[in-house]
Amino acid sequence: MTDLFSKFDALIGEREALLSHGVRDPYALVMESVKSPTVAMCNGKETILLGTYNYMGMTFDPDVLEAGKTALENFGSGTTGSRVLNGTYAGHRDCEEALKEFYGMDHAMVFSTGYQANLGIISTMAGKEDYIILDTDSHASIYDGCALGNAQIVAFRHNDVEALEKRLKRLPPEAGKLVILEGVYSMMGDIAPLKEMVAISKAAGAMVLVDEAHSMGFIGENGRGVAEAAGVMDDVDFIIGTFSKSVGTVGGFCVSNHPKFEVLRLVCRPYVFTASLPPSVVATAATSIRKLMHAGNKRAHLWENSKRLHQGLRDLGFSLGTPEAQSGIIAVIMTDMLKGAQMWEALLDRGLYVNLARPPATPAGMTLLRCSLCAEHSSEQVTEILGIFEAAGKQVGVI
Repeated sequence: MTDLFSKFDALIGEREALLSHGVRDPYALVMESVKSPTVAMCNGKETILLGTYNYMGMTFDPDVLEAGKTALENFGSGTTGSRVLNGTYAGHRDCEEALKEFYGMDHAMVFSTGYQANLGIISTMAGKEDYIILDTDSHASIYDGCALGNAQIVAFRHNDVEALEKRLKRLPPEAGKLVILEGVYSMMGDIAPLKEMVAISKAAGAMVLVDEAHSMGFIGENGRGVAEAAGVMDDVDFIIGTFSKSVGTVGGFCVSNHPKFEVLRLVCRPYVFTASLPPSVVATAATSIRKLMHAGNKRAHLWENSKRLHQGLRDLGFSLGTPEAQSGIIAVIMTDMLKGAQMWEALLDRGLYVNLARPPATPAGMTLLRCSLCAEHSSEQVTEILGIFEAAGKQVGVI
C-alpha cells in the first residue's frame, strides 16, 4: 500500500536535519502573550516583533478594541451562517460601506479570509475558456484561484513589463483575459510597475485584478495601495485585499466599480458556502479602515522606519531582496536553510522575532529572513533591531 505521506519525505528530512543541529523548530513558536503591536513574550522573554504584518499597528488601537467588544456583546460570538443565508449582519454591510469609502469605489464584498477572496473572485471570473495572465511570483491563493476555475494559465517573468506584453499579444483577441498583479510581493517586498503593466493590459482588452494585501494602509497618498501611488486606480477592475495586515484583524475583500459586480454574491462559491466573519471581527475591521483613511502621520513614520532599517542592514553587510526600501517588508537573503535557521534562532535568543521563509514559498529557491515593519516601532526599537542583527550575524558567521 502506498503511504500518502511519502510525498512529504524530503520536507520531513529537512526538518529532522535542522533539529539534529540543535536548532529549534522555527515554525512552532508560541506567543505566550502579546503586549503591543511590537512586543510579545516568546520563550519567557520579551521580544520585539519584526515578523508580523501589523504594518499600521492597529491591533491594540483603543477605538478598534472598543468596537469589537461592543459588537461581541450586542451580536454574540458568531453568525453560524453564510452571507447569503443568515450571515449578513448590520456590521458586515457597514464594513463593506467602510471599504467603499476608503477606496472610493461603488462595490465591496467581504470574505472570511484574504486567501478566500482571491480564491473566490479569480475562480468565478475566469473559466476554462478564458485566460489568466499572472506573474510567476504570485501568491499561493492566486494560483489556487486559477486552479479552482480551470482557466488557461499564462505566466510571465516577475515584474517584467515586456514579457507581459509579449504574452498578451499571443492570445486570441476575442478571448476573455484577466491579468493578475500584486502591488507588493510578500517575499521580497518589491513593488510591481503597475503604471506600465495596467496600460499594456487594458490596451490588450484584458481586465485587471490587483492584490494590494501588503500595500493597503500605507502606500499611496490615502493608503489605497500601489495602484493609487501609480495613478491607475480608475483602470483597475478589481482590488483584492485583506484585514489581516494593516487593518489588524482577519478577513478579506474585493472592491470594484464594475456595474455587474453584485451578481458575484450569488455565483462565487467560496463566498456562498462559507460562514461569515464574526460580528466582532467586522466591527473592528470597519473601525480600523475608517481610521486608516486619516493615518498620514503613521504612514510617514512607517516609511521612515523602513528606509532606516533597510539602509542599516545594508551598511552591516547583509544581502537584501531590494536595492532600496520599497515597502514595509525587508528580506534578508541567507546562503542556505541551515544558516537561515541558525540566524533566526540567534535573533530570537536576543529578543527579536522575524520570519524564516523557505522554498517553495520563496522565489528562486532562496532562504529568507523576512522583516515586516510596523508604524508603531519606535526609533529606539529600530536601533535595537540593528544591534541585534549585527550581534547575531557575527555569531552565525553571516557577516
